Amino acid sequence: MPLPLPSSSAGAVTAASDAPPSVTENLIGVGSFGAVYKGRMEISGQQVVVAVKVLNLQQAGASRSFDAEREALRCIRHRNLVKVITVCSSIDSRGGDFKALVFEFLPNGNLDQWLYKHLEEDNEPKVLDLIERLQIAMDVASALDYLHHHKPFPIVHCDLKPSNIILDDDMVAHVGDFGLARFLHEEHSDKLDKSTSRNAIRGTIGYVAPEYGIGNEASIYGDVYSYGILLLEMFTGRKPTSSEFGEMLSLHKHVQMALPDRAANVIDQDLLKAENDGKETAGDYHNSEDTRISHIMSILQIGISCSKETPSERIQIGDALRELQTIRDKFYMH
Repeated sequence: MPLPLPSSSAGAVTAASDAPPSVTENLIGVGSFGAVYKGRMEISGQQVVVAVKVLNLQQAGASRSFDAEREALRCIRHRNLVKVITVCSSIDSRGGDFKALVFEFLPNGNLDQWLYKHLEEDNEPKVLDLIERLQIAMDVASALDYLHHHKPFPIVHCDLKPSNIILDDDMVAHVGDFGLARFLHEEHSDKLDKSTSRNAIRGTIGYVAPEYGIGNEASIYGDVYSYGILLLEMFTGRKPTSSEFGEMLSLHKHVQMALPDRAANVIDQDLLKAENDGKETAGDYHNSEDTRISHIMSILQIGISCSKETPSERIQIGDALRELQTIRDKFYMH
């Protein structure tokens, strides 16, 4: 069933864009087309904490992004997608247009923060362990698999990256930001070679499929490429835009050249430390470094298979998900 998205007044949500300067303390993040604030609104007589994405309508493409995200979110519902509560389309206090989307607030921030800013708890850095990263990877793959098989039309996200993956109380991953999303006619969802500048997608450098750079239309294979890069990034701790790669190298090639003999050199070193701190583990056997390297190598191979240069050589996201589930299951086998 499509999600109901009633238009509501901008004043119904606190921390709107024309609020006093103190609203900046509620700022969660800033994107290409606007900013996201932590706010409150009344739902069924209760005050609920929400995330409010306020569009900067002076930015070229912001209105199109708002329409694309609103349309995509109207008809999708999945545990690994960010839940939209309502949309706001109104006039602000200065008489200008005001557009915003109101989402369920997810308290654990985005994946980019966890990978690189190392959030703290009791003055100790919090680092995602191997099992947590693997579960997040499966959550994201599950969301993409749902979108790519959505009826009546598949949906291509077009901007998959760590900052668009939000984590809830239980560290379950939710894919968000559908501002570049595209609906595909089902009969065209598997086409790889139709090229037109009108359909070219910019997305985010480092995650954009190479075929988009020559004007190819959006396809599910573009999302698979982005997912592959994301997977490599999550388990190496290296951004695809890192200066260490230069013009002649990429994250994909960097990892591919290291496997299998030099895998330990490219794996995020935090993942090679023994599990401790009283965490529940899958057993002492899986705390051996060699075992962890073996599992991570299998994950990196999936990332390589997803991010191949040629779209037709990439594996389907559903196949990637099943392979990740098999790796996860091995952690609980003795």
